[in-house]
Amino acid sequence: MLTVRWMWAFLDTIEGDADDSEAFWHTVTRTEVSARRGERGEFATLLPVRGDAWVKVQHVIEGGGVHLDLDVDRPPTEVAAEATRLGATEVAHHDDVIVMTSPGGFTFCLTSWANTGSPTTQVRDGESDLLDQVCIDVPSDLYAAELDFWERLTGWQRRTGALPEFTSLTRPDGIPVRLLFQRLGEPNGPVTGHIDFACRDRAASREAHVAAGAMVVSEHEFWTVMRDPVGRIYCLTHRLP
Repeated sequence: MLTVRWMWAFLDTIEGDADDSEAFWHTVTRTEVSARRGERGEFATLLPVRGDAWVKVQHVIEGGGVHLDLDVDRPPTEVAAEATRLGATEVAHHDDVIVMTSPGGFTFCLTSWANTGSPTTQVRDGESDLLDQVCIDVPSDLYAAELDFWERLTGWQRRTGALPEFTSLTRPDGIPVRLLFQRLGEPNGPVTGHIDFACRDRAASREAHVAAGAMVVSEHEFWTVMRDPVGRIYCLTHRLP
């Protein structure tokens, strides 16, 4: 049985925009950027003041966006085989990292929990807001299959949201990233994702993010759509961290 022991939210940014992106994200998450890693120095981790990290950044040559890394308690090759049976596609295998795409094309990576320093603790108490959710945006014709894939892969039970177009998976205690699935209005297209913050005071968080360089795109009853300095869309949501 697969157990996800930790989940990372990865912010992928085109190299020319990466410095501006990282400056913004480490400011609004109140973290420090770690020493860089990788052949091109493309990887870094956003280090919180307390507890273990759960957000990483990556410089990419093309594309960009958001992806997930799943630290698993079994050999990643075994989990990749299981994910393939469920409808995923293996894209690349780099040492101990296996890059895959979901049935709808959303990128995720499988890594060994035992080889990552085994993070275990996310501090949520006392935070004014918290980057704590990846919302996977799914065209309507792909929604059932995509949600079924993630539910079966993680073993996490689904929970219907307050609005009919949203469904979440109930993460185990201690997992730092919540998964939310949004059914889009268009029937077809790629499955993408965006970051959400849980905010104690959404107006105060909006003000802080604008001061750091973001722009407000639109206001809704339960969330505010924002754009970071390099064009990445994300949301501030009315939830307790």
